[in-house]
Amino acid sequence: MGKITLYFLTTVLVIISLDSVNINNIFKKNKIFQARLFYFFLAISLIYLVTNFIYEIATTIKIF
Repeated sequence: MGKITLYFLTTVLVIISLDSVNINNIFKKNKIFQARLFYFFLAISLIYLVTNFIYEIATTIKIF
């Protein structure tokens, strides 16, 4: 299982988990573009952090 596969798996999990968060209350009305941009960057950041965390743990204990 390579890092690319781990990225795909983490992407699915992060999107599912972010789907349960209501970020509409954070933004002002009619700021749809800013809310979507924030959601996109939040998703990309979480995917990167979670994937690297899992990969580092796996390489440390010699799973990969």
